[in-house]
Amino acid sequence: MSASSDNLPTVTTNQGEAPKIGAPAGNPPTTLVTKDIIVGTGAEALPTSTMTVHYTLMTWSNGQLIESSWNGGSPATFPLANVIVGWQQGIPGMKVGGRRLLVIPPDLGYGAQGGGPIGPNETLIFVVDAIGVA
Repeated sequence: MSASSDNLPTVTTNQGEAPKIGAPAGNPPTTLVTKDIIVGTGAEALPTSTMTVHYTLMTWSNGQLIESSWNGGSPATFPLANVIVGWQQGIPGMKVGGRRLLVIPPDLGYGAQGGGPIGPNETLIFVVDAIGVA
C-alpha cells in the first residue's frame, strides 16, 4: 500500500501537539501511502468506525497548509463511511494514540473537480492523530 517513501514529507512525533510537516519534494506518489509516525496502543479503527481525530491537511503541489483541527482546538468526529476514499482505505487498522501520515492521490481524494481550497487533481497530505474510535 505504499509507494517509494524517499520523497515523503517529514512529520514530527510530538504526541498531543499539532504536527509539523516538512514540505513535500519531487513527484507525488500515484497510489495511497500510509505511514505510522506513532503507533497507537488503543482501540483499532475499522471501516465501519466513527473516528475522533485531530488532523492536518497540506497540499502536495505547493506544500500549503489548508486546514487543521488543531487550530480550532477541538478534534473532529465523523463516520469513516462519510469521508473521502483515501481515508476509508488509509485509516482502518490505525489505533487510538497513533499518528498516521496519509498521502492521498487525486483519484482517492477530491479528483478532477477539487473542492473548496483544494485545486483539481491535487495530491493530499494528511497527518491524522487518532483520539477515539466508536
